[in-house]
Amino acid sequence: MSAAAYLDKLNDAQRRAVEYGSNLPDGSTAGPLLVIAGAGSGKTNTLAHRVAHLIVNGADPRRILLMTFSRRAASEMAHRVERICAKVLGANAGIMTDALTWAGTFHGIGARLLRDYADQIGLNPDFTIHDREDSADLMNLIRHELGFSKTESRFPTKGTCLSIYSRAVNAEEPLDQVLKTFFPWCAGWEKELRELFASYVEAKQAQNVLDYDDLLLYWATTVSDPVLADDIAGRWDHVLVDEYQDTNRLQASILMALRPGGGGLTVVGDDAQSIYSFRAATVRNILDFPSAFTPAADIITLDRNYRSTQPILAAANGVIDLARERFTKNLWTEREAADRPALVTVRDEADQARYIVEQVLERRETGTPLKQQAVLFRTSHHSGPLEVELTRRNVPFVKFGGLKFLDAAHVKDLLAILRFAQNPRDRVAGFRLMQLVPGVGPQTAGRILDVMADNPEPLFALAEVPPPPRSGEDWPALIEMLRRVHAGATGWPAEIAEARAWYEPHLDRIHEDADTRQADLLQLEQIAAGYPSRERFLTELTLDPPDATSDQSGVPLLDEDYLILSTIHSSKGQEWKSVFVLNCVDGCIPSDLGTGTTAEIEEERRLLYVAMTRAKDRLHLVTPQRFFTHGQNAKGDRHVYASRTRFLPATLLQFFECLTWPVAAPAADGQRSRRDIRIDAGARMRGMWR
Repeated sequence: MSAAAYLDKLNDAQRRAVEYGSNLPDGSTAGPLLVIAGAGSGKTNTLAHRVAHLIVNGADPRRILLMTFSRRAASEMAHRVERICAKVLGANAGIMTDALTWAGTFHGIGARLLRDYADQIGLNPDFTIHDREDSADLMNLIRHELGFSKTESRFPTKGTCLSIYSRAVNAEEPLDQVLKTFFPWCAGWEKELRELFASYVEAKQAQNVLDYDDLLLYWATTVSDPVLADDIAGRWDHVLVDEYQDTNRLQASILMALRPGGGGLTVVGDDAQSIYSFRAATVRNILDFPSAFTPAADIITLDRNYRSTQPILAAANGVIDLARERFTKNLWTEREAADRPALVTVRDEADQARYIVEQVLERRETGTPLKQQAVLFRTSHHSGPLEVELTRRNVPFVKFGGLKFLDAAHVKDLLAILRFAQNPRDRVAGFRLMQLVPGVGPQTAGRILDVMADNPEPLFALAEVPPPPRSGEDWPALIEMLRRVHAGATGWPAEIAEARAWYEPHLDRIHEDADTRQADLLQLEQIAAGYPSRERFLTELTLDPPDATSDQSGVPLLDEDYLILSTIHSSKGQEWKSVFVLNCVDGCIPSDLGTGTTAEIEEERRLLYVAMTRAKDRLHLVTPQRFFTHGQNAKGDRHVYASRTRFLPATLLQFFECLTWPVAAPAADGQRSRRDIRIDAGARMRGMWR
């Protein structure tokens, strides 16, 4: 294959993005590049080709930093890069792409750098990382210690407190502004929240734990020092960032500190798909990117869509054209089709469910498997009536969203053992672990952890603690197991088997369905075997947890086919032949909780756009006219009427096939069929007066 033949299948815009900066003299670095990649435009393929193009043309893969939205995305990108490189490098491609070691998420890259630079920023490199639930538990512990859980008026819950703290950190906004804008009902607690957050930070530092936000905050703090910033930035010649529209201000600050002039920097994203403001992501990062540099960044737009038909794109373009601010981009495709998207009016949610099930089964009979069909919705509970109808009609389905693998109690127990062995100052992990031992309650566990906290050798202090009453042989067994795992006596991943062996008797004692849970622990052990060390396993598992079968509704694996149910947020990056969008009415899309500001309304518009652009061949937007109020159902009589979403004004109806369902079959003479009438009420009323 010729040197550049591997680029032949790219379109002109994709190729410009891939080859950007290739004609510069040796030693020169291309300036900042923004690739606006529309939905279905081959974004991942383009970014993978750019990385491969750099490697093929002599770039050192060890000096390429590639940051993606998830670790799985980074892994998939690396596999694509290898396949592309193999067309030129042959068998040597694997050697080069295996050296692409700086590929991962912002949080994952941050964790690696913090361990490398821990000594220079006063951090113990043996830190453990709390997931959101553990962080909330620690926040709650501080709430109790400060007496905020016993205030006369309601103090914010642990989850709300963590959300406030997280938004202030990631959005780089002062606490009073965060409270005023996003948590106005908590504004009266500003003084107490400041005290709580200060104590929370002190507790994390004393226990040598970091939460998700710390991985970015400590990284940003590190690169605020010019010497450290130059040292870290000097590790890479090229920095590439995927899904840039989903970054927050803290991530943007890190990026600008690494590349203040923009040299060698490429970011890829789509402002029209920025839908994660609830995670403090801001669309301003991508909108303001070109003007952040002097001279301004170059922009290349990928607007050819390879997914959807032209009628679907025309409707989606119409929706996003009404956005107040965006990069000009109208998706187009060579996939012509006669059918326009359907805008279907139904009476209520029950009819909506019946319509969708009928359509899904009809499509299945004409050759579209259930797996190639999806029902999308703004909020998880919107699918309730549909799930009832699917169950009644015996249609298997998978619902994305719900209990995650790492949220299961027994999985968290085993991970707590490993985390406490890794970092004996991790109070949340120790608190959970101690109470697995018979006779050890919250007060006893707290006292033991206090003793450990005051000792420079916490595990030694633990061994000196008198065994709690009624703990029997379980207490010395715990201490011996922790000592061996901490010391790495059996090596990794045998350590997790040793921890599981200690935990199994307690699993049998605590849970009735121990056999089922045991299978999860064996699965966790298999996952662990794929990591080089306990530290890497705990870090990456916390930052990018796997889904489990418990993440799915029903038992779809017992059937060869199943329908996909998903929130719009979870559908991002996916595609199906046929897509149904529920509740396209004001109050649902946009959510009645998302209409407080112009920015919130604009994000809701982008959500609808994302939902519409998941469809390849057929798209149905369904608008129920009547909703029963909370606590009511079709047997009640309290209801409200809804209007079509404001994002589909009358001017856009030209792009849709507007339908009403169900359709009554007209009689031959154009009058309503007499056989449908059980009693002629009108005739009876007239007869009353004759």
